[in-house]
Amino acid sequence: MRNLLLVIRYDGTNYHGWQVQQNAVTVQQVFQQALEKVLGERPDLKGCSRTDSFVHALEFCVSFRTERTIPCGRLVGALNHFLPDDIAVLSCREAPPDFHARYSCAGKEYAYRIWNGRVRDPFLRNRVLHYWYPLDLRRLNDAASYFRGSHDFTSFCAEDGRRPGNMTREVTRADWNREGDLVVFTVSADGFLYHMVRIMVGTMLRVAQGKLEPADIERILLAKSRAAAGPTAPPQGLFLQKVFYEGVTFNE
Repeated sequence: MRNLLLVIRYDGTNYHGWQVQQNAVTVQQVFQQALEKVLGERPDLKGCSRTDSFVHALEFCVSFRTERTIPCGRLVGALNHFLPDDIAVLSCREAPPDFHARYSCAGKEYAYRIWNGRVRDPFLRNRVLHYWYPLDLRRLNDAASYFRGSHDFTSFCAEDGRRPGNMTREVTRADWNREGDLVVFTVSADGFLYHMVRIMVGTMLRVAQGKLEPADIERILLAKSRAAAGPTAPPQGLFLQKVFYEGVTFNE
């Protein structure tokens, strides 16, 4: 039995996230259909993250077990033949028997992209948040600095009816950068809660508007209440950028 790790990339515009849902098209559903055409079976896919509806992934990891002997190089080509144009397999490799795309993950990095020009860019439609008000990056980076370190992020998690678990996450990177009219918030952590990045962005936009001060982020974290934070930023600007694994050696 082989345990395979595939790295894929997708434009999430037409999908309601990764995980299969009853009444909505998801990336996992479409990927399973392509995999079944290639392998003649429907393996149990393990994704590295759930991802929200309409969120994109530059790097998304999937693992599954199979007895099929098709080489990794041929599997990549065959899957890309059957997948739609908005999903692509970048690579395939053999993984250790105990590897799991989600549970072996040591961390992830997300980027939230904002088009800060007065006029929208049609070529960036569904891939950025168009926000034309002034953005002071020094003020935004002051706010972002309060996220770094280990904190309880209850205030930055959507209330969705699931039983709360451990809400503490360690953020190793949180910063804003500008290249022309494109402004990007990049955040890395050992894990993320439901809507966490989007709530962080929505709250920091309140800082940019002068409705909050950068130091208010610390108060909001300590409140441990979703009501204390700002709004949830729209999904289209969010990209899963990198997935991190430790202590795993992959053989091509």
